[in-house]
Amino acid sequence: MKHTVKMKKLLERMAAIEQMERGKLSQMPGRPYYNLQVWRNGRNEVRYVPAQQVSETKKAIAGYQLFCKLAEKYADEVIQVSRRKHQVKNRRK
Repeated sequence: MKHTVKMKKLLERMAAIEQMERGKLSQMPGRPYYNLQVWRNGRNEVRYVPAQQVSETKKAIAGYQLFCKLAEKYADEVIQVSRRKHQVKNRRK
């Protein structure tokens, strides 16, 4: 499949994301760290994040969310291109 301009731009944006982290960050009351929770392999995994790493972790979470959004748009574009190809093939028959 030949990549459209939109597909190339989406891939470039996805490749430019330097930090990613899955999960949700929650502050632990009265504790100097945060919980990073993620559902993986059918169970909830928890990792403690020190307060000084919270800002970077939030950026990484935002990076992952952006990546997922861009991946969805990329998939939508591939689907549209695929459908156009199928329509052209069906018209020829």
